[in-house]
Amino acid sequence: MKSSRLGRFAAALLSVALTSLIALAGATSGTVRNHNSEPQGQAVLETGKFRLHKFEQPIGEEVYEVSRDGDSLVTHSSFAFTDRGTRVPLEATLRTRQDLSPERFEIKGQTSRLSQIDTTIEITGRKASIREQNKNREAETGDRFFTIAGYAPAAIQMQMVRYWQSHGGSGSLSTLPGGQVGIEFRGRDKIQAEGKPVELDRYIVTGVIWGRESLWFDSNKQLIAEVALDAEFDHFEAIREGYESALSSFVSKAAEDGMAVLAEMARRISPARKGALAIVGATLVDGTGRPPINDSVIVIENDRIISAGPRKSVKVPAGARVIDAKGKTVLPGLWEMHAHFEQVEWGPIYLAAGVTTCRDVGNEFEFITSVRDAIQAGRGLGPRMLLAGIVDGDGPSALGVIRANTPEQAREVVNRYKKAGFAQIKIYSSVKPEILRAICEEAHRLGMTVTGHIPQGMNAIQGVEAGMDQINHIQYIPPVMLPKERKPGVPATVDLESTEAKQSIAFFKEHGTVLDPTMALMEILTHSSADPVSSFEPGIQKVAPELSTQLQNTGVPAGAAARAKATFDQWMNVLAALHKAGVPIITGTDQAVPGHSLHREIELYVKAGFTPMEAIQASTIVPARVMKLDKETGTVEAGKRADLIILDANPLQSISNIRTARFVVAAGKLYNCAELWKSVGFTP
Repeated sequence: MKSSRLGRFAAALLSVALTSLIALAGATSGTVRNHNSEPQGQAVLETGKFRLHKFEQPIGEEVYEVSRDGDSLVTHSSFAFTDRGTRVPLEATLRTRQDLSPERFEIKGQTSRLSQIDTTIEITGRKASIREQNKNREAETGDRFFTIAGYAPAAIQMQMVRYWQSHGGSGSLSTLPGGQVGIEFRGRDKIQAEGKPVELDRYIVTGVIWGRESLWFDSNKQLIAEVALDAEFDHFEAIREGYESALSSFVSKAAEDGMAVLAEMARRISPARKGALAIVGATLVDGTGRPPINDSVIVIENDRIISAGPRKSVKVPAGARVIDAKGKTVLPGLWEMHAHFEQVEWGPIYLAAGVTTCRDVGNEFEFITSVRDAIQAGRGLGPRMLLAGIVDGDGPSALGVIRANTPEQAREVVNRYKKAGFAQIKIYSSVKPEILRAICEEAHRLGMTVTGHIPQGMNAIQGVEAGMDQINHIQYIPPVMLPKERKPGVPATVDLESTEAKQSIAFFKEHGTVLDPTMALMEILTHSSADPVSSFEPGIQKVAPELSTQLQNTGVPAGAAARAKATFDQWMNVLAALHKAGVPIITGTDQAVPGHSLHREIELYVKAGFTPMEAIQASTIVPARVMKLDKETGTVEAGKRADLIILDANPLQSISNIRTARFVVAAGKLYNCAELWKSVGFTP
């Protein structure tokens, strides 16, 4: 934050007691009452309402009230939304001194469909008594601290920023039940809301969740908008009533600002380079399937590979920056083909894992186009982005705001994505069969391909017959391999020697159907909760602290573990059969353990019978062919885009060596992977 701006904020907000709260005149629906006219005792000072959104789709609301109770201020919030048919209610009460220093905080309910919270914090002097579920402990408070537990409610985040402003307006805050929050003023935005211009101050908040949140305040210090992630790490927005028309502007500006922060970081991690870059001495596994080249030289100028081959046949240009890679292995940059790039921190994460091309298969339109354009223009940090625009139909489980319920709407949606530079259409689960066919026909007419879920009421073969080129997730495949006649009440299993299985595999092979099975995600979802995720995914021990608890709290209970394991084993057998038959398989993770799960995906392919080279190609040249970019990328060859990774060990000898990326080169820029991991709070 600039010191001049900081000084003005600090001076204006040093006395945020009752007299300061009186000045919080409401914007649109926010209301502030003059406490002098209230009788002694409890007096309502401020009320407000936020409309809650997920993927820009309105899903609920939060109503809050700030009142005076003797010498204290009490902020109460009632927060609730419905996500894909599941209600998510949350209540929170924050009691503070008049300077907003916490005295008591209580939060109870759900923060997502999958997560619950029940926490109480009592402050006595410099001691905090903390209860989380059934666990009790005590902690020191420190001089500057605040009580907050997650992205919601928005009213608690608003009070936290007010507290920070009134207590110096700089540096970080210690938080209870635990953590450290950073707050930074990022500038002032002019927003059109309900046809009227308004100037709002934009802040970035870190440490409440993993990554950055964007918050906007008006001149009266009322929170107007919050763009964040929920406890499922999905896009979440809270917009003050009366400002909903500006939702897309808030989402777009949050993406642009987050990318700007990363661009500043990128300039520190990978300073501009003049002249060529030469990587010398490594074993080159170029991705073509040819034997490795020992003692190789790869020469890069700008964003292109100029030459690659044995040292004896490749000349290092005079003045080139030379990277001594003796004892290391060079591979093409990896592809992540099932991403949901829901916050800008995914950019450094993917690069750190060796990912140089990323296909996003469902996101907020304004957010992901801003991210893609920023990276492409050098105003951000991340892999090359290829976009698949998500389409759903109306229904209780529908997701997002872009829907198609008629053939006309289907064509309009596809054309909107095409004009915005999307490469594909992503089908979600509530699209009707007749609409799916219309989407596929229009996409193919425009030169696009179609990937996604198999809609409800259809099977995988019907989806492909309707025009789908690709399928996301392995679980859609086994049902079409089951026997047509089955005994009631007896769990069906796939017999890969059966007529149904052989016919299904032949069908997918004949149609060139591409599958990204997301096996690493399925492994996490089906493993026994009694077994730590680290027993098969060591990367979970390196994630940011804000992610660790949620990721560890996965799996199925002991009573269901045997059946879940059998299901996963069946999926692995189906994957092996598809690969053996020549059905194209590409790597994708659907998030899971950020960055690390792509490595696990590749390991699982080898476990399913791929050779190490075939598994590497499933994450390099095969997706490049699928996206019709194999003449430009996917292998380390002269003339191709300079996307590659430098590993400490050879994955052809042990596929787990894919986890040893030391450097990544993306479009000719060299990054140190350890610095990228650390930039987003991960341990290298």
